[in-house]
Amino acid sequence: MKKLFYTLSLTACISLWLCAISCTKQVHNEKSPEYYVAAFIWPSCHNDSLAQVHLWGDGEGEWEVIKKGTPRYDGHYQPKQPLWGYEHDDDPKVVERWIDTALAHGVNTFIYDWYWYMDYPYLEGALNDGFLKAKNNEKMNFYIMWANHNVQKNYWNCHRYGDDNSLLFDATVNWDQFKTIVDRVINQYFKRPNYVKIDGCPVFSIFDMGRFLESFGSMEEAAKAVQYFRDEVVKAGFKGLHIQESAGGGGFLSEERAAYTREYIEKLGVNSIAFYNMGGWDKDYLTYGKNAIEIRKQYDKELPITIFPTVSIGWDDTPRFPAKGGDETTRYNVSPQAFATFLQAAKEYADSHPEQPPFIMINAWNEWVEGSYLLPDRKYGFGYLEAVRDVIIDGKYDTTKSE
Repeated sequence: MKKLFYTLSLTACISLWLCAISCTKQVHNEKSPEYYVAAFIWPSCHNDSLAQVHLWGDGEGEWEVIKKGTPRYDGHYQPKQPLWGYEHDDDPKVVERWIDTALAHGVNTFIYDWYWYMDYPYLEGALNDGFLKAKNNEKMNFYIMWANHNVQKNYWNCHRYGDDNSLLFDATVNWDQFKTIVDRVINQYFKRPNYVKIDGCPVFSIFDMGRFLESFGSMEEAAKAVQYFRDEVVKAGFKGLHIQESAGGGGFLSEERAAYTREYIEKLGVNSIAFYNMGGWDKDYLTYGKNAIEIRKQYDKELPITIFPTVSIGWDDTPRFPAKGGDETTRYNVSPQAFATFLQAAKEYADSHPEQPPFIMINAWNEWVEGSYLLPDRKYGFGYLEAVRDVIIDGKYDTTKSE
């Protein structure tokens, strides 16, 4: 296993080192599956109080924007059309079907994007009212990713804000807000029996490590915040805390960036990295996937930390941006067959790292607005879910299947 070395005081160094090592070894229970296949959930498609005021006023969340998707080239599949219709993600009946469908096809973990804006949780209803009220929710593992990124007004609804790119949501937090967040996630989520824990340590993913550092002003102060979090988790009866960075998309590391990343990994005691999107985007999905494999190799070589592989289904966020052209989407060689190829590569990566928990990340379960989703639609049907089933459950994929 890769070891972490810290540049704090000797006492803090030993404490963080022991916690980082102990919280990176094994997954949360004795009946763990062979692989943790974890799909990200973007919880935007329901009526949220903040969103209704500031973004989507018609009460159906981001479906309002998704339905406005328009083709940018011949054959461009827009708007996306869910096979099951425009369902709300805070409806427990909807999520019960999600869970049954996911498990039948090899997806056994949901990672919920979780937000804190304007001193208030945002889009939390999908998790609290949808997933946690689903009668079968304990069959599915879950954890949260704190999506702590700033949001400009015209990013999530340019139809409403036009060219106004001023700041709508500021993701920086102060100490009092952070303490509220820590208390909330420990008591609402970590204590759930199906919340993912690695060697007894609940997993807490952070999307924007730079924003987290900015909130506290320095790596040293940010390290104090992480230590406070760890202490509160231990007080709650857990062995420790597993901090995961879920960087947006990743790219090849420059020497400077690699050194900076190693520094905050060491000072904060970050345990693992799992990209939200696989890195190396390209309009050709095959190039995109090959780039992602090379970036994963570089991270694995350059960073003293566990790297979990991520496979994206594609990229097409044109519903959010009417001015975008077709070449700003993943438009070539996009298919369940191509996705299965890179999912198989991710599985082989997990197999080649038996010292770390067998996590495979997928972007995403329901990122309709970004063109990356496993849920069945009117173009591919269950094709992407069947690809997961064939690779993960059956151990093979039939490349002769028609696209």
